Amino acid sequence: MKLNLLLWLCFFAIILVASGKKSDANNKPNWAKKDIRDYNDADLERLLDQWEEDEEPLEPDELPEHLRPSPQIDFSKVDTTNPENLLKLTKKGKTLMTFVSVLGNPGKEESETITKLWQTSLWNNHIQAERYMVDDNRAIFMFKDGAQAWEAKDFLIEQENCESVTIENKVYNGKFSGKKDEL
Repeated sequence: MKLNLLLWLCFFAIILVASGKKSDANNKPNWAKKDIRDYNDADLERLLDQWEEDEEPLEPDELPEHLRPSPQIDFSKVDTTNPENLLKLTKKGKTLMTFVSVLGNPGKEESETITKLWQTSLWNNHIQAERYMVDDNRAIFMFKDGAQAWEAKDFLIEQENCESVTIENKVYNGKFSGKKDEL
């Protein structure tokens, strides 16, 4: 007897669920009743909006850089007499581009070889830098974490073939360039 009652309850539950699905199908807007192959850009945009409604918000490190919250700087622990330390803290976690010039008049291939060697040395020291040649003797080193640019600068200006490194419009001349640092 109990088994029959349980079977009847299951049967009615299935019928109720199935009838609910049919009524939902009748309440759909016209664009949702279309065949997926007939969707236009507006329909696909609406579908994407529906999917995004139920998604959880992204973690801060998953957001694009311009939407990430800025890190809070504790000025009590910062040496404010050294502006480089302050710049390093403000650029932490942000993309920063640095210009690096090769000493002398090297050809494009020689500059490419030298800057590639520097990039590899930086990567070996866990400093992530992408390198782009912009001239025969000039390259851009792009750092995903801008705070690493100053560590890279310290390495680069010690190199024999480095003429100068420019970070945030400040030029740091290489040790072997024969020039004094400019402001």
